[in-house]
Amino acid sequence: MRVRVLGVIPARYGSTRLPGKPLLDLGGKPMIQWVYERARQARLLERLLVATDDERIVAAVEKFGGEARMTSPDHPTGSDRIAEVVRGIECEAVVNVQGDEPLIDPQVIDLATQALLDDTSVSMSTLMICIGEEEARDRNVTKVVVDGNGFALYFSAAPIPCHRAETGHGWRKHIGLYVYRRDFLLLYPTLPRTPLEQTEKLEQLRALEHGYRIKVVETDYDSVSIDVPEDVPRVLALLGNS
Repeated sequence: MRVRVLGVIPARYGSTRLPGKPLLDLGGKPMIQWVYERARQARLLERLLVATDDERIVAAVEKFGGEARMTSPDHPTGSDRIAEVVRGIECEAVVNVQGDEPLIDPQVIDLATQALLDDTSVSMSTLMICIGEEEARDRNVTKVVVDGNGFALYFSAAPIPCHRAETGHGWRKHIGLYVYRRDFLLLYPTLPRTPLEQTEKLEQLRALEHGYRIKVVETDYDSVSIDVPEDVPRVLALLGNS
């Protein structure tokens, strides 16, 4: 059955810094369940599934009533993993929901999705938030600069733009939620990996280097992800107050 917007949560078991991360217990539920249940509330998502490389994740998703698909363990990026699943599903747009953000706001999923649906020239859409200098200088935070129409010029771990003068232009943090037009997502894995993508280790640069436009929508939502064990207590506290 064709849907207009499909949501996919890529969930890899073998995280380098936190193996088995999707199954991490957070208040009695695996993290993948928190992400799934939050994303399910997005108004524009007509179908949601998990794309994974591990049967244990499939079993966990099916246990709470979700839909999961097995994929190859060899995909270099989440986008490549999602593309494998989407080949067998008819849709207009695909949302890549990060599997390590148990506090994802359903409204920002709709915000990024609507930006792509409203403009047929857009291949991808994503989000950004204004940040201060301390975060801008953090190499673990991806920054983005955009043109006057809100299209990405570049993404980097470096503090871009470089402030050589007091212009009043602030920094923007990239929020890693992507929406793709289906045709572009299926094309993406066939595009050769690019020098800047490999230098920065940022998959979205492959699209820019091949000449595809990425719409970036500003939001007040700041992502809270679990990347290392030290992130768990902070997220548990936030989940308890949500």
